Amino acid sequence: MPVLQTDQAGFLLDGHPFRILSGGLHYFRVHPDQWQDRLRKARLMGLNTVETYVPWNLHQPRPDRFVMDAGLDLPRFLDLAAAEGLHVLLRPGPYICAEWEGGGIPSWLLAEPDIRLRTRDPRFLAAVDDYFERLLTPLRPYLASQGGPVLAVQVENEYGAYGDDTAYMECIADSLRRCGVDVPLFTCDQPVDLERGALPGVLATANFGSRSAHHLADLRAQRPEGPLMTSEFWIGWFDRWGARHVVRDPQEAAHELDELLATGASVNFYMFHGGTNFGFTNGANDKHTYRPTVTSYDYDSPLDEAGDPTAKYTAFRDVIAKYAPVPDEPVPAPGPKLAVPAVALTESARLLPSAAALATAVESRRPLTMEELEQDFGFVLYETPLPLAGPALLEIEQVRDRAQVFVDGQPVGVLERENHEHALAFTVPRAGSVLSVLVENQGRVNYGEGIHDRKGLLGKVLLDGVELAGWTQRALTLTELDGVPFAATTTVPVGPAFHRGAFEVSDPADTFLHLDGWTKGNAWVNGFPLGRYWSRGPQASLYVPAPVLRAGTNEIVVLELHAGPRTRTVSLRETPDLGPTEE
Repeated sequence: MPVLQTDQAGFLLDGHPFRILSGGLHYFRVHPDQWQDRLRKARLMGLNTVETYVPWNLHQPRPDRFVMDAGLDLPRFLDLAAAEGLHVLLRPGPYICAEWEGGGIPSWLLAEPDIRLRTRDPRFLAAVDDYFERLLTPLRPYLASQGGPVLAVQVENEYGAYGDDTAYMECIADSLRRCGVDVPLFTCDQPVDLERGALPGVLATANFGSRSAHHLADLRAQRPEGPLMTSEFWIGWFDRWGARHVVRDPQEAAHELDELLATGASVNFYMFHGGTNFGFTNGANDKHTYRPTVTSYDYDSPLDEAGDPTAKYTAFRDVIAKYAPVPDEPVPAPGPKLAVPAVALTESARLLPSAAALATAVESRRPLTMEELEQDFGFVLYETPLPLAGPALLEIEQVRDRAQVFVDGQPVGVLERENHEHALAFTVPRAGSVLSVLVENQGRVNYGEGIHDRKGLLGKVLLDGVELAGWTQRALTLTELDGVPFAATTTVPVGPAFHRGAFEVSDPADTFLHLDGWTKGNAWVNGFPLGRYWSRGPQASLYVPAPVLRAGTNEIVVLELHAGPRTRTVSLRETPDLGPTEE
């Protein structure tokens, strides 16, 4: 493929003027068997480029382990993009934000108690160098300079909203160059942060979702020469638990796009196709109050969560056609959908008694954090004996993020970080009763200083003012559920429990799992982690990709943390429910 260059006015590709028409498509938020479909639909909308972040925390889950296969097979994704004739903008971080767990920075770095992320802390920079070497060495053939699809690579991500240490940014850029990145580099920042996050000699781009001409004029005033580009043209938004589903009027967004393209600028939609925060991968925000992001990353994008074109797809395609060739093919039709009216979950297993089969016990004087347990996602079950019987006040210095408290297996209350809760009163039935605290990591903060977000029980745990010592903890990552001792039962278990059922499928297709009457938890289909559900909404269904299903018998497992319906049934429907909307 030709190499991207810049001149005083804009981009050049193979010496000819070139406008980047790109859309965000995160391979790690899409089932790998669906990558080709989503890329084809990007081309059919008129895009010539796709953009993707790279999640460091998934690719390098431990310092000595690097993963680049299956759903993280980035080389395969790049091959598929090239096969569609699409270029790629690569955004490897190390920090990506993306409403992704910890902004993509691996949790094992937080095992260092005083580490400063996104700074020139030598420990952080050494880890970044190692990550880039492991990631970029196999990606060198995919750079445009080597005939591959990657036109340009981003340095860090919206750094101006975090700091102003140009020397740090130079360290990141130098690390990329040492790893063989010889295509253009670029930075991206919101307009007010542009100077703080810019890097001399590197293309600066702006992120915004409205007033396109105004923001691009500001960018031109700060950068009199070179290409104009928005690396994140916000055409939708993400959702958080307890709020409404955010949507944006397609025609209003298309008008903004028209205004942007009329200036001659290049664009990357954020997002073209949002996808899903499968499993435990959603991030959170914390601006004095912790707010976790939902499972769906639909983002009100041109392609919805199931990859079907929306009204925004057609509206954007019509605008793009005014400025660039669009394939003479019809807008793709929605894919087939599957419905199974009721699936009975006839087998159950209580979580607390099952914990010993799921994780090894670790003993310590004080509660250990997830990072100290070398745990990324999931839950920690903390247990300790209580010395005295009678009324008691439990105080926990920091709950990260949601703690369900039990005495001898019976629930006595919940403490939520989101509500700034730290204390709980209950009665201890006898000396030696076991205090169990099930703590859920609801998503590490992905923006601002809050990215230093350690999980579990932090600080002291007091009972009637006296520190509790002598803890057992089990790291419940729930990556494998084979150890769960399911048994048929006609009664609904008390407290957190797994529930399992089966359903038949003749022709696998996309579907949506609805959990009417269930309260909070996680779900898996055939061992694939669909993500979290929560009755507080707005999201009230979970996307099930067609490749997860198989012809014949399929298994569904639900971990309900509180109480499900007496019938213990779920349903698979043809349509999602992302909640009441907010424009």
